[in-house]
Amino acid sequence: MDNSFREFLDTYLRVWNSSSLIELRNLISKDYKGREITKGEIADFGMKEAVRGWEQGFNFVKENNAEWKLNVLSTIPLNADETMVIISATMIIQGKSLDTANLFFQTFKNNCSYGWKLIRSYIESGIPNDNINRMLINGSFSEKTQK
Repeated sequence: MDNSFREFLDTYLRVWNSSSLIELRNLISKDYKGREITKGEIADFGMKEAVRGWEQGFNFVKENNAEWKLNVLSTIPLNADETMVIISATMIIQGKSLDTANLFFQTFKNNCSYGWKLIRSYIESGIPNDNINRMLINGSFSEKTQK
């Protein structure tokens, strides 16, 4: 994996873990497009809606003294300037992990002028943690765990 992307991904995960909306906003492309599936319902959205969603999630974490549990399941170079990262994300509240996680398929693009930015996301919400843990235990994914 390209060192500049590895450094960017470490920053991105640190920003997510710290629930820093100001920093995260700077890591998302203005041309960002996302799709989220929740209980079979599809929602398509752009950068403004994504930032609102992150803000709600970050506020929830802060208000509930929660912490993020992020697992990088896979990193896939798509071409010279695009990389997809598959991340599972859940929260730990009062020492207990939620029963479900969201699975993020996130594509980042390196633009010479602006560096790496999140340009696309596909998100499956509400996946039972047991299903994610099975992937981790079976060794299908084992790249890096962030807490």
